Amino acid sequence: MEGRDEFLCGIVEGFYGRPWSMEQRKALFQWMQMWGLNTYLYGPKDDLKHRLLWREVYSADEEAQLKALVCEAESRGLRFVYALSPGQDIVFSSSCDLTLLKRKLRQVADLGCQAFALLFDDIDHSMSQSDTEAFSSFAHAQVSVANEIFHFLGEPPVFLFCPTEYCSSLCTPSVSKSPYLLMIGEDLLPGISIIWTGNKVISRELSADSLAEVQSVLRRPPLVWDNLHANDYDTRRVFLGPFKGRPPGLRAHLRGLLLNPNCEFEANFIPLHTLGSWHKEGKEEGKGDEEAYSVERALSAALQDWMKELSLPLQPGRQERPVDLKPLRPIKSKSSDSSDNQHGAQPKSPITSSQSSGALACDEIPADPVTSQDLKSVENQVSSSSSHEKTSSRGLCSGRSPLSEAQVQLLVGLYYLPHEHGPPAQSLLKDLTWLKANCHWVSVNGNGKKVSPQKVEEWRARAGRFLAACDDVASLHSAMVNSSNRAVLYDLYPYIWDLRNTLLVAKAFICWLEGRIMSESSPLGSWKNCFHWCGASSGAELLGVEAEPWVFKGGLSGEVQILLPVGTSSELFSHPPPLFPTCRLFNIRPFQQKDKVELYRMVRQLHQGGRGGPDAAISHPDFIGDRCLGASLALCPEYSLVLEDELGVCGCAVGILDVSSFSKRCQATWLPAMRDKYPSRSHGANGHTATKEALLYFHEEQDYPDSLLYHFPSQLRLEALPELVDCSVSRSLLTALLMALKANGSQGVFCEVQPTDGLRIEFMSKLGFLEILRGEARPTEGVVLGRLL
Repeated sequence: MEGRDEFLCGIVEGFYGRPWSMEQRKALFQWMQMWGLNTYLYGPKDDLKHRLLWREVYSADEEAQLKALVCEAESRGLRFVYALSPGQDIVFSSSCDLTLLKRKLRQVADLGCQAFALLFDDIDHSMSQSDTEAFSSFAHAQVSVANEIFHFLGEPPVFLFCPTEYCSSLCTPSVSKSPYLLMIGEDLLPGISIIWTGNKVISRELSADSLAEVQSVLRRPPLVWDNLHANDYDTRRVFLGPFKGRPPGLRAHLRGLLLNPNCEFEANFIPLHTLGSWHKEGKEEGKGDEEAYSVERALSAALQDWMKELSLPLQPGRQERPVDLKPLRPIKSKSSDSSDNQHGAQPKSPITSSQSSGALACDEIPADPVTSQDLKSVENQVSSSSSHEKTSSRGLCSGRSPLSEAQVQLLVGLYYLPHEHGPPAQSLLKDLTWLKANCHWVSVNGNGKKVSPQKVEEWRARAGRFLAACDDVASLHSAMVNSSNRAVLYDLYPYIWDLRNTLLVAKAFICWLEGRIMSESSPLGSWKNCFHWCGASSGAELLGVEAEPWVFKGGLSGEVQILLPVGTSSELFSHPPPLFPTCRLFNIRPFQQKDKVELYRMVRQLHQGGRGGPDAAISHPDFIGDRCLGASLALCPEYSLVLEDELGVCGCAVGILDVSSFSKRCQATWLPAMRDKYPSRSHGANGHTATKEALLYFHEEQDYPDSLLYHFPSQLRLEALPELVDCSVSRSLLTALLMALKANGSQGVFCEVQPTDGLRIEFMSKLGFLEILRGEARPTEGVVLGRLL
């Protein structure tokens, strides 16, 4: 396969995170052959023998696997480029390191590989003492090694070099004046192609003018390593959108273009399909403008083909048949400030030496129903052991079926490109921003002014559209869980799960706003505070200049989050997906009086199950409900939220905005009524000490120290059925209540937990609650946990 002048177009497996499996790479090569791509570069950052242990040769088993991969690529007419990244710790002046580098590359060449790459990206510029004495500069050291290796391998027609300054933003002081790049361009042998990513590490667009400048400095056309769809820097983002922002005419200025895609293999169908369309259009010269590469046309064709792919009953990891159900072994996560990744890229699922050290890094991918992500959350472990989607009485999933075309379009629109949201995401953000800015139209008293009915109706209509969009995402989530293609499900599930939960909270808050958000005239809060929930601008606008996408993380979920009260508290929006995907639908909404019976029944059931201890002896059916929820539901129902699923009410969160004023109202009205309802010398309590003590609850003074209420003026209580194994929804319910309290001026909130309730204490601690008061400091025997808002 000659190709010193051929335009190289294809894929670079060069992301941080778990490398793909052999089955996934075979599927990749099939796609590439179908779509006219010609080059695959092997360079996964977390293959230990590619980067960290680059000196080590492959074992016999690893050799066989790598040779099979090379042969598979060649059988598909693809060029296999083997890349090595020695830059982290190589001593350029060491003859021993140079010998080891040659040994490693010779081993790969003997397996049939004929194209190579040396990568010196994402490393420190510093040199060892011996290198400083041997070379005039960092560039000199790299050029010396690259040129020698190029000669050693017989000057192959494809030999790539990735410089440390690989984009305009990393050049000092600029591309045209960078001493490093100028020396690379001048001294690197002309047969070696140089890798470039554009103006940024992740470039929104590539222009002919900027590439012409780079070509002039490097003295050769660069090869673009395109990070447009790379998502290894943000665990909440995946990019399903089309290849865009690179005119086909750029080919005249390039040696080639290799796309570094999403870590999740199944997320790359549309990016690769549209890259193939771009490559095909670029090869066919002489076409008119109307026949040039069209993003819309390419995306439409890719969507139609992906619909067929989504209907296939593929297993996770593209395995041919399911494997036995078993949990993933724990995987150690790399820290975000790792020297491997200076520019913000956080690996999503890095491998360890116990998993892989060679070319096939992760063939062991569990089959349905175990997710292919590494899920270590305690609450999700509890979830998985307590219930399964096929055996739970709630959230039963129907038979497998493909996604509809509208759902696929919605999916792509929600996870589009790093610098651009798709239409559905844009609409969600636009509506949420507008509803936030105009919430005073539906405040408690209209900001002290009479608001026209037309404005109120406009707000309600916009809110209805936003709520419907949230419901569409929830339906998409359920459809994905029921989809026949389990490979796509387990690659994309963490993302749609995260967005589903974020929008569940946003929907609850928008439902709560009308008639509950306080106006300017309220002594307890001001609707103006709504504008201080977060910054008024979107993430991109806050940056002011074009920045790398990792500067503002989270994608659509992150931007929705930051538009909400307490949106800067990331721990409240962290929702690791469960081990067993569930299609159970939830809704969080404001309390209605008709809910009282169901809520009372629920808390009675909870306490009869052993949580209430002595209260279980009380025979009156309302007692537990009155004690746990009654005062809040009666005196401040506006801070009561209900959680429901398809079978009805399954949880609630009740809050008190101002405990001091609430206590006075409670003493004046609620407690006298309860003392009449439950007299302390009730005949039903005869002979039952525990019952007598429980009845005394309404006959004792309940107060909190002023020092507590000064910093934590609000209080909350969370209740949910024990079979509610989806703990993330409890987190969402609590977060929705915290937002309501925050929006109306609360600066801190507390709750009481029994010292023996370790699971609840742990759950609240994950949400930022800290112990601030124990029982000995007040009459009751609870632990008081609080957090600032």
